[in-house]
Amino acid sequence: MARGPVARPTDAPPTAHAPRSAGASGRSHVSTTDVDDLVPFEELPHHVAIIMDGNRRWARGQGLSEVEGHAAGVEAIRGLLKHVVRRGVPVLSLYAFSRENWARSDDEVAGLFSLLEDAIRSETAELRSQGVQVRLLGRLAELPPETRRSIENALSATAGGDRLQLNIAFNYAGRTELVDAFRTLAASGIDPDDIDEAAISRVLYTAGLPDPDLVIRTGGEQRLSNFLIWQSAYAEFYFCPLLWPDFGPEALDAALLEFASRTRRFGR
Repeated sequence: MARGPVARPTDAPPTAHAPRSAGASGRSHVSTTDVDDLVPFEELPHHVAIIMDGNRRWARGQGLSEVEGHAAGVEAIRGLLKHVVRRGVPVLSLYAFSRENWARSDDEVAGLFSLLEDAIRSETAELRSQGVQVRLLGRLAELPPETRRSIENALSATAGGDRLQLNIAFNYAGRTELVDAFRTLAASGIDPDDIDEAAISRVLYTAGLPDPDLVIRTGGEQRLSNFLIWQSAYAEFYFCPLLWPDFGPEALDAALLEFASRTRRFGR
């Protein structure tokens, strides 16, 4: 029996999940010769998000302190950033400090803050020269004043970066991000009938950025741990047994190759 057109809900998932053009992704400035030796340019993810897990286990295996493990993790970031820029991935998000991490010891938390401040101060000029723009995801106001100043200086100094958008999730939690988004919407006086996925996305910490295409977690665990839980609805997941300080360019390339081999249907 012949049927008429299917009536679809007006608030069905938005077209943000449709394939994006190179210009829309922010890649137009990147030469394809940088990436053709790995996978076809159009098959690279627009946004890679990484849960950097395993610093403390790595330190214990080396007979080092937890803070020394986190310092090794910072070194791993330095090497990886240059490789990400060369590969042509335009957006990278790193989970550096969750709001749940406040439950750790005073020494470890203070050490993490100190490492972040030192890394930002020492690396800001290099990030700027590489065309990296830094963005913080999380509650900046809850951080110690010195940490806030270091972050704010980096945000200002790298504002002109156009090769890589680097998002540092620090004092971040996915559920907290949603709470903050809903508070913003409520304070705006928006009509409840006007609240849809697009309206919520506009008030998230990641507003204006593409959702992650690929979420990588190191350290062998297989969970999101409250990281970009709204944005990762359609992401591909890649779980790597390497502890974060051991995750380098070759490991990233393996993840990119795995991503390129998958077929993404978005419910179609």
